[in-house]
Amino acid sequence: MNASDSSHSPPSRGSFCGRTRREALWEIGGGFGSVALAGLFSGDGFLARQAVAADGATPFTNPMAAKPAPRPAKAKSVIFLFMYGGPSHIDTFDYKPGMDKLDGKTIAVKTFGRIGKRNEGRIVGPKYTFRPHGQCGKSVSSVFPNLAECVDDMAFVHSMYAESPIHGSALLMMNSGRILSGNPCLGTWVTYGLGSENENLPGFVVVLDQKGGPISGAKNWSSGYMPAAYQATVIRAGGVPIHDLAEPRDVGLGTRRKLLDHLMRKNQEHLASRADNSELAARIASYELAYKMQSAAPEAVDFAQESAETQALYGLDRPQTADFGRKCLLARRLVERGVRFIQIYSGGAHNDDNWDAHTDLVANHDTHAGETDLPIAGLLKDLKRKGLLDETLVVWGGEFGRQPVAEQAKGTGRDHNSYGFTVWLAGGGIKGGVSAGQTDELGSAAVVDRFHVKNLHATILNQLGLDPNSLTYFHGGLKQKLVGVEGAEPIPQII
Repeated sequence: MNASDSSHSPPSRGSFCGRTRREALWEIGGGFGSVALAGLFSGDGFLARQAVAADGATPFTNPMAAKPAPRPAKAKSVIFLFMYGGPSHIDTFDYKPGMDKLDGKTIAVKTFGRIGKRNEGRIVGPKYTFRPHGQCGKSVSSVFPNLAECVDDMAFVHSMYAESPIHGSALLMMNSGRILSGNPCLGTWVTYGLGSENENLPGFVVVLDQKGGPISGAKNWSSGYMPAAYQATVIRAGGVPIHDLAEPRDVGLGTRRKLLDHLMRKNQEHLASRADNSELAARIASYELAYKMQSAAPEAVDFAQESAETQALYGLDRPQTADFGRKCLLARRLVERGVRFIQIYSGGAHNDDNWDAHTDLVANHDTHAGETDLPIAGLLKDLKRKGLLDETLVVWGGEFGRQPVAEQAKGTGRDHNSYGFTVWLAGGGIKGGVSAGQTDELGSAAVVDRFHVKNLHATILNQLGLDPNSLTYFHGGLKQKLVGVEGAEPIPQII
């Protein structure tokens, strides 16, 4: 059916070749597409026959079908809490008591940020007070009073480093293990390796800040050179969770059986002559997923099912924390429903709309920590009391940290620092109440047990039962890996 023949409603956002997802499904005429859908429907009892690929013989398999982990796994799901912009490690979790007496003094220290490389700078001492917490005695900044209560469940890696101190490339590195775009991201590798346990929701979900998305946008959750089925779906934690899920008003598809009957009637005689098209199969699978999400996605964000006590635990009853609290509560609900990888962004757009504290560090971190501290602590506590923390790996961090010196002649703003920064992990077989690695006495660079971002990726894959050095995808003449051709090992101190 050509566009000129269609009596359907006009295309809207998210259109495919000028059509909405619904219209594309309704109008698709290829026999291969109908057979692919037949396979998807057969799982629900619509058809007794086994779907085959375009060659008429090869069985069609859903690329997102759940797969067993190749080796023992501690975690089933990942929640990655991405603090976009680069939180200051020396003002949050990496206490440097000797900096107090150096505050305001210009000293020799090598730094590399957005303004380039420098050999000296004016020290800005920690702007918050630190004190020990938990049985482990971990020192945490006063900016995170609620997270401080959870330190016995958290493992801190203080010696992270990466190549780029620039947001765009650093985001890509943290998300995909490369500073260049076009590569599959971490969530893609996870769903490629393990699939998803829920056929009605995406296996890989991204929840953005209400202020907007990060630099480089969808490149941060792209499937790169892998099939589109492994790319993330952006979900909103309230209102309309996913746009373009409603049926077009003028199409009247009715039930899935009507759609299937329509597709199966069209052009099946061309099946045997069709060339193989696995990419089309993946797209058809994604359209079928969209149909299933019509009922599953709204239910997942229906927080009215949660008690008032649970909603308060996440800060839904407070204006400052309600938005991020909804995102964290959504993450727990998605984990319960078998979603494999959830990434939540704190901070969006540019400058002080995220953790990028170039001018007034206190004003910046008061805002973003104030929005996230209670909800993240609520997430950890809720997962733990529901027995989900043991099988859910929670990761917290940004694309880099911040320098110990002031960026400008006046003020407390800090430039980017990829030489040394902090991430923490909890649950999913991670030791609680431990710290790995160290930065120097100023927090300017990792110096003891240095761990690259790829070591963090290797740790996440390892906890999911995936061998980071054996998980490959053939592309460009190479067996590509998330951790690169050199490989990387997990961080042993925290496992």
